[in-house]
Amino acid sequence: MNQKLKEKTLESLSAVLPITAIVLIISIFLVPMEIGTIAMFLTGAAMLIVGMGFFQLGAEMAMTPLGEGIGVQLSKIKKTTFLAVTIFAIGMMITIAEPDLQVLADQVPAIPSSTLVWTIAGGVGICLMIAVLRILFRINLSIILMILYGIVIIVSIFTPDNFLALAFDSGGATTGPITVPFILALGVGLASVRSDAHASDDSFGLVAISSVGPILAVMLLGIFFRPESADYTKTEIIGVVTTQDVVREFMLVLPHYAKDVLVSILPIAFMFLALQLISHRYHHRHFLRMVVGLVYTYIGLVLFLAGVSVGFAPVGSLLGGDLAASQYKWLLIPIGMLIGYFIVKAEPAIQVLNRQVETITGGSISASAMNLSLSLGVSVSVGLAMMRSITGISIYWIVLPGYLIALILTKFVPKIFVGIAFDSGGVASGPMTSTFLLPLSIGVCEALGGNIMTDAFGVVALVAMTPLIAIQIMGVIYQVKEKRDARIAELSMEELNEIEDLEDTENDN
Repeated sequence: MNQKLKEKTLESLSAVLPITAIVLIISIFLVPMEIGTIAMFLTGAAMLIVGMGFFQLGAEMAMTPLGEGIGVQLSKIKKTTFLAVTIFAIGMMITIAEPDLQVLADQVPAIPSSTLVWTIAGGVGICLMIAVLRILFRINLSIILMILYGIVIIVSIFTPDNFLALAFDSGGATTGPITVPFILALGVGLASVRSDAHASDDSFGLVAISSVGPILAVMLLGIFFRPESADYTKTEIIGVVTTQDVVREFMLVLPHYAKDVLVSILPIAFMFLALQLISHRYHHRHFLRMVVGLVYTYIGLVLFLAGVSVGFAPVGSLLGGDLAASQYKWLLIPIGMLIGYFIVKAEPAIQVLNRQVETITGGSISASAMNLSLSLGVSVSVGLAMMRSITGISIYWIVLPGYLIALILTKFVPKIFVGIAFDSGGVASGPMTSTFLLPLSIGVCEALGGNIMTDAFGVVALVAMTPLIAIQIMGVIYQVKEKRDARIAELSMEELNEIEDLEDTENDN
């Protein structure tokens, strides 16, 4: 177990080091920072590395087998109505438990956090219900996505501008470190009871469909909800002088995150115990292993969230504000693209998705290929987000063409790539996006005197959108390569037959 934890921590180290190095280089050449701020940032980075290591191991030990087990049990329910109500309840439960959503809700001015969280939870519950029924009734994922995004486009016409970017952000922020491993495994469990050829293809897509629910829910909230004010509480740089001050600041916030994550984990633990009591699915040793996995998940999330919130968020806001106020503000676009390329690797749920894709496809879609595609996609999205914050371009002019391209591509790629692509969009926009990239955009917007609700919010949405296109382009390349290899194999067989015919002719002579 210790060796496994060491491996996961080393993976986290390789993912976090590049983004840490970029921030340090920027602090030397472009945005000078106080030593205390750098000390907070580096301490946050260390907590993030250790937290990701614990979380990844915990997700592998507990969250994935639990999701698969619940998926298998749900597939045995014969009454569609009872199944739908159960799925709706599970969707709401895991969404309310998602700490990533709370991070976003706390940064939204004017709307009470509880109102936003419950609205989004209802949207996820309804769309997760649709996603599960799609698998059981074997409905094409592309058709469902086109219908849902068609409704999104229609509803967006009537949505106030102040809610538009937030609505698209909600879709990405909802699928965080708690929900993603669980929902991905739930899809695998539901599809595993099927014996048809398309079962593995249909195991993906739950995250994709679930991500649409929050978008529609927040749009509807925007149409009917009228906020009284829109004051934003700026992220403050904590002044520290000694290393003791640094430790004290983190120790002050750890109890807060320990409580929040405990509230997040308890519903998952309740489902685990209920599943075990109903099905007796796990033998004693496996049961204990999963309990340890839940503890690891808890420890990892507490360290991760404390590290990014206290160490990373203030630095993101400082970098954005100082660069935007300087003569180098247009450098924000290439710097944002560089940060985007590396920051996606630090999202805790990304490696869970990549390993699952590699396992289900038998290695034909490797984790390294997924990492490259996601990095390129997120790099483009952060560059676009920085451009929006500087120029004030409406998110509608980027998101609408982006989703149309993504939906058109679904007609030209293998089915499994559609599910993987739309799932990866939600997975890529995790807590690192909410706690570093969003404050970065808000810092830029504040420095330039823009509207936070329309110009800063939207970065999570863009991070969730570009992987849809990048992964499907990878699918097109994969399909072309597969056809070319098949053609080469055909030609080789023809040449072999010709040689055999020549040999037969020579023997006859």
